[in-house]
Amino acid sequence: MSLYIYQEKKTGTIMKFMKLGTKADTFYNTDEATRSVSSDVPMDLLIQINNTKYLLHKFPLLPKCGLLQQRLCAVSSDHSSRVSLQLHDIPGGEEAFELCVKFCYGIRISLSCHNFVPAFCAAKFLRMTETMEKGNLVLKLEAFFTSCILEGWRDSIITLQTTTEVPDWSENIGINHRCINSIVGKILTHPSKVRWSYTYTRPGYAEKQHRSIPKDWWTEDISDLEIDTFRCVIITIRSATTFPSQLIGEALHVYACKWLPNMRGAPECSESQSEEGQGKKIRILESIVSLIPADMDSVTIQFLLKLISITNFLGGSRSIMVELIKKCGHKLQEATVNDLHHMHNIELVKTLMESFLVELHKERSRDELESLGSLRKVGKLLDSYLQIIAKDVNLPIAKMVSLAESLPDNARPEHDGIYKAINIYLKVHPELSKTERKQLCQILDCRRLSPEICSHAIRNDRLPLRTIVQALFFDRARPPMSNKLTLTEQQHTRNVDHENLSHGKTSEIKIAKGKVVREDGASGSKTPRKN
Repeated sequence: MSLYIYQEKKTGTIMKFMKLGTKADTFYNTDEATRSVSSDVPMDLLIQINNTKYLLHKFPLLPKCGLLQQRLCAVSSDHSSRVSLQLHDIPGGEEAFELCVKFCYGIRISLSCHNFVPAFCAAKFLRMTETMEKGNLVLKLEAFFTSCILEGWRDSIITLQTTTEVPDWSENIGINHRCINSIVGKILTHPSKVRWSYTYTRPGYAEKQHRSIPKDWWTEDISDLEIDTFRCVIITIRSATTFPSQLIGEALHVYACKWLPNMRGAPECSESQSEEGQGKKIRILESIVSLIPADMDSVTIQFLLKLISITNFLGGSRSIMVELIKKCGHKLQEATVNDLHHMHNIELVKTLMESFLVELHKERSRDELESLGSLRKVGKLLDSYLQIIAKDVNLPIAKMVSLAESLPDNARPEHDGIYKAINIYLKVHPELSKTERKQLCQILDCRRLSPEICSHAIRNDRLPLRTIVQALFFDRARPPMSNKLTLTEQQHTRNVDHENLSHGKTSEIKIAKGKVVREDGASGSKTPRKN
């Protein structure tokens, strides 16, 4: 019996194989559920595994398999008669058992990272060790595992993937632990010393000639692992060294994009989600969130917001949602309106704003100007978001006002953004009563409007009287160089009866061609609305 190892190039990857035995395969099916080996010698051993029976010989199997010796001695003392055994509990099932049997017969078999785990577990189960016979299968598989599989990059990953077929046995005999250590050892290798092939399909990378290997070269390959195994790899990386948190964050992002398709676009229809599929995705989601490093620079706000959206869609646990919202509170100033646009949940956006304020208050050691800058960035973000949701004809005015007021007064040094949102809302909701329009415009401070926007507000007959008069008043109070009203318009603003404002009268005022026009029938005619 010969043992040799060779390498084969396949899809750009060097795969390692081991071939054992020299005889041709003589196994065949005697009927639908019975397997046997071509031989002139009568069969004296019947082994049943699940629904498959094997008609075999004692003489090639007993010298190598300690378990079979033990069970045969317990069943019968007559070694000349045919004996029946049941091995339903063998790890790897029929395929793994047949590999071990072929080894005993000297039949040629090929072993690789794809079938190593079940074969190794089955050989351990059958006790095919050196105490039974020198050069037995366990020793040969152990040598192959150590010198080839653990030395390879993809071989270790594929082997680790196959441990899910026999999880308990793989864990007990140390396959998982040794594969993980091998993988982590290569991940911790400096990129300049990487000499093995790997997958890296980032857009545009293949078209460019790179002299150096990217630091995250490993992330795509380990994303093939099942979530519990992936988790073990990441935890081992974090415990082994002070590994850059940004690389761990990138690995989590790559894994999420592969196993949570919602990361790439719109959520899938709930009807297409089976209960089992939903549960698996929630488990993946929760594991990813638990693995995010404490260093908030490790992941982007875009990644966190997508995870929040997916958690909301899948119905993830409240604890995971709370954790994600808290993390977003640290980085909300880095978001764009497009990041919030896909979150069609106003209450959730409001909660994000509140979380941001809480985290901003906690970070008292931060520079005051830096904190104010972050606050105003989020203020602009919120106003842009309000302009988007204002187009929703079903959006209640109370939600619009509540969300707008979720940030403090100093978050908006200018009110141009909130004015635009109010104007859009008034256009889309022409049926609003005067009381509702007043309620909406209470969030607007005309003193903070730019000259251009203030001029627009003066001519906007959608606004309540009080807001128009305020715009007129504060626009008139601007320095002459900044005042955009014409001289004629300024003269007419002085003629506006200020008692209307002080007594709360609701007659609408418009300016058109130098005339002040009231909706109650005063001089002049109405002008078209200015958009």
